[in-house]
Amino acid sequence: MPGHTKGSPGPGKAIAKGALVLGAAAVVSKLLGTLQKIPLQNVAGDNVFGIYNAVYPLYILIMFVATAGFPIAVSRFVAEERANGRPDGALGVLRMALALSVGTGLVCFGLLYFGAGTIASWIGNRQTEAALRSVSFALLFVPVMASLRGYFQGLGDMIPTGVSQVAEQFARVAVMVALLVALVRAGASDASIAAGATFGSAAGAFAGLLVMAGYWAAHRRRSGGRPSAAADAGASRRANRGVGYRAFIGYALPICLGSIVLPMLTLADTFTMPRLLVRSGLDEAGAMTQFGLYNHGLPLVQLVAMVASSMSVALVPALSHARATGTLASVRRSAEASLRIAWLIGLAASAGMAVAAIPLNVMFFASPAGYEAMTILAFTAVFSVVQIVTSALLQGLGAERATAVHLLVAAAVKVGLNLLLMPLWGIEGAAVAAVAAYAAAAGLNVVRLRRYGFARLGWREYGVKPAVCTLAMAAVAAAVLFAADRLAIVVAPDMPYRLRQTIAALLAVAAGALAFALLLFRAGLVRAEELAAVPKLGAKLLPPLRKWRILPHQGGTTCPQPLPSSDSAPETKTN
Repeated sequence: MPGHTKGSPGPGKAIAKGALVLGAAAVVSKLLGTLQKIPLQNVAGDNVFGIYNAVYPLYILIMFVATAGFPIAVSRFVAEERANGRPDGALGVLRMALALSVGTGLVCFGLLYFGAGTIASWIGNRQTEAALRSVSFALLFVPVMASLRGYFQGLGDMIPTGVSQVAEQFARVAVMVALLVALVRAGASDASIAAGATFGSAAGAFAGLLVMAGYWAAHRRRSGGRPSAAADAGASRRANRGVGYRAFIGYALPICLGSIVLPMLTLADTFTMPRLLVRSGLDEAGAMTQFGLYNHGLPLVQLVAMVASSMSVALVPALSHARATGTLASVRRSAEASLRIAWLIGLAASAGMAVAAIPLNVMFFASPAGYEAMTILAFTAVFSVVQIVTSALLQGLGAERATAVHLLVAAAVKVGLNLLLMPLWGIEGAAVAAVAAYAAAAGLNVVRLRRYGFARLGWREYGVKPAVCTLAMAAVAAAVLFAADRLAIVVAPDMPYRLRQTIAALLAVAAGALAFALLLFRAGLVRAEELAAVPKLGAKLLPPLRKWRILPHQGGTTCPQPLPSSDSAPETKTN
């Protein structure tokens, strides 16, 4: 890598450092992206919140189409060109990607900006039109930024990507909040306020692109500046002989198609719920308000899913390495321990959110309105967590397409059940449909895993004992919730309602989590040795659990082998 000196860390340390930076940046970005929805609803209300949540999944889908798998494709071909001693060829790959990304970005921008009115009519709500036009400007910046990120990843330098991700999210949230406050104070319409909120995505993308441009300029200075026009043309010709447009697109397109599957599950609500709510007798504003209430529970589910995502990061390369080296049996127990831990965490989170739905709703969104839908949506947490971990396991085993197909099935289930249940139960029907959709995706993943000899599900370990522990935890949380609320009324009768509910919610969640952990370890559902084998999570949880004497002493238990780490694992196919 240009700029590498004798004092620089070796390749292995550089990769580890880059992975750490990228992982930390991803967590920060996801956390900011999830939590920014709370001030949005608090400042602007549920109608604006509904418009935003109707538009944003569509933007994510189109963004994936516009970037078309460029970062991964660029990183692969840049790494190959440099490994073959052709740094000019790596530059040629970047120029080819930039040409494609600018083209796709402009096309997708035009489709979204000029087609906003038509898309709004498909959604069934004209209030979304301004927000669709506003967010479309992000597509002028995101594809170029994605290509530059891929180039640096191909060099083995993950820091520019991580820094730009954090900068993008900070700028996005800052601009969104600033425009929200300004537009609300100015008395703007809900459609205009929502457009201001979605414009934060464009501002964030521009900020991320500026960061990447800064890293690119510094990189070019270190590598001796821009080559001459003749050298530039020669590099492009050499790159195109090695990596042509056809090969590049052929590699990037399947990645793009795989990426758009997950947003389609969320997009199912965008194109069905507003229309069905209007058909039930609501006007457009009322329909978007109900859609906003429905989305109250999703940020909390996404926070739980982040735990599963952090676990799953290590699963894919570890299983790929074990599959390539023929040592799958050595990691099977650790992989199954990860799945069981995910199942138990999801159960606890779902039960806790369901029991504390009213105070959590008040704590985050100022009002208990929509708590019924939040109570039902809480149970998407357990299936979402299982879906994430099982998808990582399947990807590590070489069954990437299966996870995409299963998500498509889940999206179809969501659409079908929305059409069936919403006329009967409104947004609560949509919440039931969401639980069923995630359960379908998770269930299909588990069935596929069993074909590989993984996910040997024992009835007692996955059914009876967890159910007893979950019910006991729910009872403890409910008792603490009731006692804390009543005690606050007696001790501090003038305490604001939202503060009282916040205190009650936090106490109930903490008490429920502690009770669940105690029950799990005392029931033998989770042993210290198994917890230690879970990637990312075990090492963080064991010290405090031992310090607080929650973990009993386990003697004579065989410890599952921890999942091996691998900088890269050869890809092989399985049937």
